[in-house]
Amino acid sequence: MYAIVEIAGLQYKVEKDQQLFVNRLSGEEGDSVTFDRVLLTDNGSISVGAPVIAGASVEAQIIEHLKGDKVIVFKKKRRKGYKKKNGFRAALTKIQITGISGDTGKTEKKNNATQAKAAVAETKNTEE
Repeated sequence: MYAIVEIAGLQYKVEKDQQLFVNRLSGEEGDSVTFDRVLLTDNGSISVGAPVIAGASVEAQIIEHLKGDKVIVFKKKRRKGYKKKNGFRAALTKIQITGISGDTGKTEKKNNATQAKAAVAETKNTEE
């Protein structure tokens, strides 16, 4: 079983017991976090959200906070004497996925769409 979840503005394909690096999350090492923006789940049958699956969530545990590898940013304009060198290290959090849970097959948008269709049908019945 896997899920596609949005964490800190980026989408990740995650499975149970998987470890991954994400942008820095608030919380201490050892804390448990829950991500509610599940876009897709696959547990034998694929459920796609529109945009998210209602009731689905991904639980994870923060393992450690760390910095990524240094990235050198070098700017230069030829023949002008302009050179600028900067370094950058991304603040990352290492997390481990502890579980994927939630409602399968139901999405927020589909629920709203079926409610809207039912409301339109009711108004047509009352007009007649």
